[in-house]
Amino acid sequence: MPTRPFPLRPVPLHVPDEVLDDLRHRLARTKWPLDAGNDDGYYGVRAGYLRELVAYWADGFDWRAAERAINAYEHYRVDVGGVPVHFMRRPGVGPDPVPLILSHGWPWTFWHWSKVVDPLADPAAHGGDPAEAFDVIVPSLPGFGFSTPLPHHPDMNFWKIAEVWHELMTGVLGHDRYAAAGCDVGALVTGQLGHKYAGELHGIHIGSAQKLTMFNGDRAWDLSGGMPIPEGLPADVRARILELDRRFAAHLAAHVLAPSTLGYGLADSPTGMLAWILERWARWSDNSGDLESVFTKDDLLTHATIFWAGDAIDTSIRTYANNNRYPWTPSHDRRPVVEAPTGITFVGYENPPGVTTGEQRVRGFLDGDRAAWYNHVNIAVHDRGGHFIPWEIPGEWVGDLRRTFRGRR
Repeated sequence: MPTRPFPLRPVPLHVPDEVLDDLRHRLARTKWPLDAGNDDGYYGVRAGYLRELVAYWADGFDWRAAERAINAYEHYRVDVGGVPVHFMRRPGVGPDPVPLILSHGWPWTFWHWSKVVDPLADPAAHGGDPAEAFDVIVPSLPGFGFSTPLPHHPDMNFWKIAEVWHELMTGVLGHDRYAAAGCDVGALVTGQLGHKYAGELHGIHIGSAQKLTMFNGDRAWDLSGGMPIPEGLPADVRARILELDRRFAAHLAAHVLAPSTLGYGLADSPTGMLAWILERWARWSDNSGDLESVFTKDDLLTHATIFWAGDAIDTSIRTYANNNRYPWTPSHDRRPVVEAPTGITFVGYENPPGVTTGEQRVRGFLDGDRAAWYNHVNIAVHDRGGHFIPWEIPGEWVGDLRRTFRGRR
């Protein structure tokens, strides 16, 4: 069938020279704290590695090279109901590509999807079936990356982003039906699409499969909900609870309770901003203690420059507070809550306490209270891979997603 012309004209990304010059000036004038006694990283990011990264960012990292790689894809900027949206696109190559929107999380950028875009859009060039091609749309979440500024929408959260996405895909781009996928906060955005707009979706594919009520309640910033660790737990289970608490507690509390207070410092200091998001990239990825086995220095600084150049750090972290301040409420009372056919990818690095095998992970999900939320049709689990699934294990993610949508086009 003939391909419908795309309704927008691409505009390559370009960060002005004056923004890059100001960045280098700020990096060179970093006022460093003493950071005594932190050689083991107990107190947070180690100064030695951060200094190394900052020096390279100021005098070595080539943003223009990164920008050229990014601009190998189409880029668009549109206004969707007063919300600025930047998105990257790779047109599908196949007999009838399905529109697919990919939603990232925090501290992600749209570029965290870059490793899966080509095989999803052109499967034949990557050993796949051209009949499984997608027309791939990768936006920066509102308030993230280059979907800025947001002066008139300080209340943006995951379910409001879903409204923007649906209008983008159906109203702006004119699709009758589309597919959606996401991880982290992007999984909540995608889950909301599958809840409210199931009839207009082929299906969804997500990581983790949390409830859409995840940020509701008075203690959303505390994964434990204020409950003490039970007595008598096996030592390994107790250690895993503490490990996961420490992995996520600091950013959840700060982002939900005081994002603007934190944002003043991060928006003013690129070194401070880098430290804050670097710790998450290091602790959340499955890197066995070697961060650069997952993110090279150039990778880290490409993502960091996107945050900095888009003036996105303060609005991106405020999303957490807005998820709590404006709680999710259902659009219908049917079950499952997310009616769209749903594929789910789990990874070993995020196994809950007491879970050591993929079989246990799947069984724990099916026996728990989250499975009933989703019309799950494809559950995959992988021993390796951390929080940034499509970046860390792109081949596995692509395979999982393709299976979800087979027979649903």
